Amino acid sequence: MNEDQVKEIIQRWRNTQEDDLKPEDYQQFKTLGSASLSEGESQQLLKFIQDEKNQVIVKSMGCVILAPLLNEVVKKAKGLDQYQAAITHMTRTCRPNKLLDCMLEIIEGIDPGAISETILALLPHLQSGNTTNHATVLPTQKSSTLLLRLDEGKAACVGSTLSALQKQLSRLPVPYTEQQEEADEYGLCRCSAALTVFTEPFVEEVKRTDGNCAATAEDEELKIELLKFCMRSLREPLLEAELKHDRRSPLWLFAVEIMVTLSAIKEPLPGLLFFSSLRKNILMDNNQFKEARACLAYLLFVQLITIDNFPAVFSHVFILQCNMEYISQLLSSKKESHLLKGLALFTKSLERVQDNSLPVSLLDLKSFYSVTQNLRRVLTDCPIQHLRESGLQVFQVFINKLDAEAKHKFFRCMLKTSNHAGIESYIIKNIRNQFELSMKWGNANEWFLGTEFISLMTLVLCLPQGAQTDLLRSMDKVMESLNLLRYVLIRDEELRTNKDVWEELCRIKEEYLKMLRVCISISRAYYSSELKALREDQKLKAKEARDAARPTKLVKSITVRKEKVSNMSPEVQHQVLQSALVTFDLMESLIVRIEEITEEKRNKLN
Repeated sequence: MNEDQVKEIIQRWRNTQEDDLKPEDYQQFKTLGSASLSEGESQQLLKFIQDEKNQVIVKSMGCVILAPLLNEVVKKAKGLDQYQAAITHMTRTCRPNKLLDCMLEIIEGIDPGAISETILALLPHLQSGNTTNHATVLPTQKSSTLLLRLDEGKAACVGSTLSALQKQLSRLPVPYTEQQEEADEYGLCRCSAALTVFTEPFVEEVKRTDGNCAATAEDEELKIELLKFCMRSLREPLLEAELKHDRRSPLWLFAVEIMVTLSAIKEPLPGLLFFSSLRKNILMDNNQFKEARACLAYLLFVQLITIDNFPAVFSHVFILQCNMEYISQLLSSKKESHLLKGLALFTKSLERVQDNSLPVSLLDLKSFYSVTQNLRRVLTDCPIQHLRESGLQVFQVFINKLDAEAKHKFFRCMLKTSNHAGIESYIIKNIRNQFELSMKWGNANEWFLGTEFISLMTLVLCLPQGAQTDLLRSMDKVMESLNLLRYVLIRDEELRTNKDVWEELCRIKEEYLKMLRVCISISRAYYSSELKALREDQKLKAKEARDAARPTKLVKSITVRKEKVSNMSPEVQHQVLQSALVTFDLMESLIVRIEEITEEKRNKLN
């Protein structure tokens, strides 16, 4: 197409009403604009767009060349200032609704490899026509924005824009370490900062309407859209990020801005956290909403962001009770960032609760049961050591907060459901501590001295598989059980005052020790034979190695042996088997000591 033909087409467009323009005209305008860009004629294109004679054309059809212009900006092509100026002029000239539809289409079709670059290039023009550098963080609002120019449906448009932007940003990996945040390889930190500034004028608008007069339906809808933005941000990326107040990282600052925004739009935090059943259906699906609120609770109660805005009227027990839902949500995850937040929130929620004060009724709540079971899984299944260590610390803190009856019920529950010798041995240690405490003056209680104590000892002095119990696997529990029994027999004065209790304890003890002896005998025979077989196997291998080193001779026979299937080396197997036999000796020595104590007590009483 020669220059005269182009001039003729442009003149025809100038003389045509917008309603009379055809789809072919839009496509032709896009083709001509893209051709100018490909030929590097950015200055001529800008001159055309800014020409007063062409403003009707630009207003009607200018948005169709927004995508090609933006691509040049993302590529940082030569003539960047002209491209930026052209986009800025169109944001002031084109019809807002058309331009917004075009921008949303661009956002939805972003190339996966250029998400942050495209968003950072587009956001300034969505917000302001004063920008000349797409890579800078947006300045405070000084002129009318594209979205603020909308007369009707502005709140819905703000919501659609924020949702589309966050959907794309959710595709970016969240930096976790300090080095990753500083590098910001994928641009998530920069985009989060830009989003914060982008929402500022809308937050200010909500604040103004909220302070001066009754909010209209449009004002309320805008507030809801900003609330959705905050809740989505809490879930992604903040729930995934490592956030510490002593490291003012970009995502930490983003978290602060989100919390400040919630306060600025007058969204009551107690309402979101504790009484949100009416809100969740309009914000996001239930599971996403719980994750967002879990992060909100973490930022509020652990990092103490905007804690001054939280009413002090709620009791510490009530806050703990409400937070248990979020703690359970976080501890049910396998992600390190979620588990860290869950353990920290559990710890902080317990800290202000008085020791020995939580009533047994709380253990009947589903959230309390879920938290303890999820915490048990962290202690037994989590491969990350520092998480297991933190989990054990908060596990003990939780036990300390329960009153005597609640401790008793909790211990029984864990002994029945944990199915893990390490957890059971830890519980038994706590039972001993409570028994010892109950022996002190003024601390006596039925749960660890009277009839109820027997129900605990029945679970402690128990071999669920009877004589077939794997003592090596159950070693921790068995050893701790024997130590508890020995201690109880030494401090038996209080228990003997109730004849029925004492006789029942003696009966349980006798049955347990009898079965344990049988189990030790069977286990010792088994592990001794395994150890003997292992030694013979090692001797055979050594002989084969010596034979292989001798001169070649006729092989007259082939011996087929049954190989022991194991992931352990022979040396490690030897150590394990030897350790098992030593453990059985220790168990027997404890049994002997328990019988000696029993005999000494009997002689003293007689």
